[in-house]
Amino acid sequence: MTEINVLNNKFENKEKIKVELEFTPESINVPVVHQVVKATLASRRQGTAKTKGKSEVRGGGKKPFKQKGTGNARQGSTRSPLMPGGGTVFGPQPRSYEQKVNKKVVLNALRSVVVDKQLAGKLIVVDTLTSTGKTKEIYNLLESKNLLNSLIVTSDASSLVIRATKNLRTAKALSVDSMSVYEAVKYENLIIEKQAFEKLAKKLV
Repeated sequence: MTEINVLNNKFENKEKIKVELEFTPESINVPVVHQVVKATLASRRQGTAKTKGKSEVRGGGKKPFKQKGTGNARQGSTRSPLMPGGGTVFGPQPRSYEQKVNKKVVLNALRSVVVDKQLAGKLIVVDTLTSTGKTKEIYNLLESKNLLNSLIVTSDASSLVIRATKNLRTAKALSVDSMSVYEAVKYENLIIEKQAFEKLAKKLV
């Protein structure tokens, strides 16, 4: 059991809660975090690059020039990869870059990131975060606490905090069910609502 400080919406100490997560350096698995981040970025690749092969290039029915006497290498088709405008040999074809990652591996990576943030003093648990959906409002709050580079995790997917951070370059808000290892690594601070943190901690035990 570990005690975690919970702050109010003004980022002042409010209470302490106990969670069953062990916040020790031994709990951090860097290779697993790297694997999940790499898989996340790979799955975002479009994979639509394509070149035409010899059979797909238009034309080529007529022999470009006579077989002998020109001094050039013999050619039978303008579609040959050796000819200008011909097909491409072993060029890229549409494919999926998605990498399969087991759920347990993702949870292990997420646990590692949360533990690392806590040990670095970058994990902030807040009782609740309220917002009117205005970007300026959430920007001023984060700037006043020097927390602009933050991932905010809410307990509710319809929270106005998510809407308020959509136009911020240095901060992002997600619901706890949509929380990503990549996003958690990308941002320096991890701000998470108490209810969301308790739900996350149960998954990570």
